[in-house]
Amino acid sequence: MRALLDLALPFARLLDPETAHGLAIGALSRLPAAPAPADDPRLAVDAFGLRFPNPVGLAAGFDKEAEVPDALLGAGFGFVEVGTITPRPQPGNPRPRNFRLVEDRAVINRYGFNSGGHGPAKARLTARRGRPGLVGVNVGSNKDSTDRAADYVAGIRAFAGLASYFTANVSSPNTPGLRDLQEESALDDLLARVIAARDEAAPGIPLLLKIAPDLALPHLDGVVEVARRRRIDGLIVSNTTISRPLTLRAAAKSETGGLSGRPLFALSTRMLAETFLRVDGGFPLIGVGGIDSPQTALAKIEAGASLIQLYSSLVYEGLGLAERIKAGLVTRLSRDKTTLAALTGRNAAALAREPFPG
Repeated sequence: MRALLDLALPFARLLDPETAHGLAIGALSRLPAAPAPADDPRLAVDAFGLRFPNPVGLAAGFDKEAEVPDALLGAGFGFVEVGTITPRPQPGNPRPRNFRLVEDRAVINRYGFNSGGHGPAKARLTARRGRPGLVGVNVGSNKDSTDRAADYVAGIRAFAGLASYFTANVSSPNTPGLRDLQEESALDDLLARVIAARDEAAPGIPLLLKIAPDLALPHLDGVVEVARRRRIDGLIVSNTTISRPLTLRAAAKSETGGLSGRPLFALSTRMLAETFLRVDGGFPLIGVGGIDSPQTALAKIEAGASLIQLYSSLVYEGLGLAERIKAGLVTRLSRDKTTLAALTGRNAAALAREPFPG
């Protein structure tokens, strides 16, 4: 089925992106249950108190409603993150809200946390309880919420006992005011409340924070300081960007929303390196943004990522990309007789000395 999905990619691109994505989810939901392929032991990563069979994860946004995590694990991902899931159902922004920038190997989306709410996703994850594989749950707040921190707390409580880890998504650019939660005082309050809920409802389950690539470095200093003080388990660097590189060529480049894919790589990787240096070994990082090959995956690891996540590149490369990246990582480890841990962050200081990506 995975091979058929990859063969269907050229035809899927003839459809509206959101329609094509829905068809892909539907096809994956019909896959018979199959175990994940065995990974080379050298790809295993210990992070956040969990053991990942390989470092290649699927980012939130692909399986928003927790419909197909097992099919995706069967495609070779070391972990899958579902969501973002809000407490109450909400439709998100009007369509069209997803745009391919084919010439740039990129995507712009402005979904706005479209979600079926906690109930349906919780039922699906409850039904898969006991199956192998790491499935993280990415939680967010409703657009009309008057207490956004309370929505994140509700997410922790709803998915306690079901999530391998939690991610608090405070960095989507498509919910007005959401990124304000990255301000130091607001973030401190949010993390205090969410961690208290986690410690009560799901003790020992890792809590991660997903941040934007558009933070100024002094702002990043504050985010890392709060994250370290509150002793969260890790950061995901990064979400989509509201910036628009001058190199963009596609007509859709002027669409409002978050840009992801290849043009995000330089900015997100620089922010990853800056974060790695500031964290100073305090907790692991997940690198996201523009990974579409073994080479870009390695670059993320060398910039400071213990784990990586993909999404937008699957639009152009197909689900087989996870296996190709893993094969490339094994080749590099064999050639240089090294380990993933030894590669992690080895180029971070050098990247931080380079001119900032424009």
